[in-house]
Amino acid sequence: MLRVYFVGANNVRIGLAAVVVAFVLSAIPAIAQQPASLDVTKQFLTAGVAVDEFVAIEVGGIVVLRGRTADRSAAEKAGTVAHALGFTRVANLIQIGAPDDARIKRDAERELAAQRGLDGTEIAVDSTNGVVRLRGKVLNELQKDMALSVVRSIDGVRSVTMALRK
Repeated sequence: MLRVYFVGANNVRIGLAAVVVAFVLSAIPAIAQQPASLDVTKQFLTAGVAVDEFVAIEVGGIVVLRGRTADRSAAEKAGTVAHALGFTRVANLIQIGAPDDARIKRDAERELAAQRGLDGTEIAVDSTNGVVRLRGKVLNELQKDMALSVVRSIDGVRSVTMALRK
């Protein structure tokens, strides 16, 4: 524990300098211990890994696999590909399960309603296995683009089809 006692003006300067030096010295080991990370996603995609939102990052000799799939064998294949690519330590964090369509629909409706740029639109949302269908009426093309962008950003959405008309 660092204790600094201030008695006079000169001691204040010395005390502040001591605090700054202590902070810098304590931060150096934390910075030095950060291992470099390398995005190796492209290697996996080239090798045929088919997982939604797939990302592979190599950190300190460990490859971390993330993504979503409804097919357990697709997640297992990603781990097999990792070993075939020469990675010996693999953290397969790919989530397995069907998309929650009720949650996706609810989130899409909430996000669309919160967008002021979509005022005056009538958009209905349906979701089946993570494929979202937007139908209804918009005032202009910009609103179509905005709705598409908003819905694509929702967790679990695999693709978006639109039947929006002016």
